[in-house]
Amino acid sequence: MEDSITLYTHPDCTYSDALKSELQDLAIDFEEFDLALNPELWDKVEELTGGERITPVMVTGENVEVGFHGVG
Repeated sequence: MEDSITLYTHPDCTYSDALKSELQDLAIDFEEFDLALNPELWDKVEELTGGERITPVMVTGENVEVGFHGVG
């Protein structure tokens, strides 16, 4: 079984849009949390990023990727 992908995004973030588009183009399933709609999750994002309020954040199993291809 593959690890599920959790994506933390923000509607004002073009990198969030780019990452979502790439995952959709590759037919990769993910669960998205829009931080504009779920502001209580910023604490979780800061925990994952070492204290930064940055998007997108993609979590796959134990792996955390911040930004889009290292940008953001």
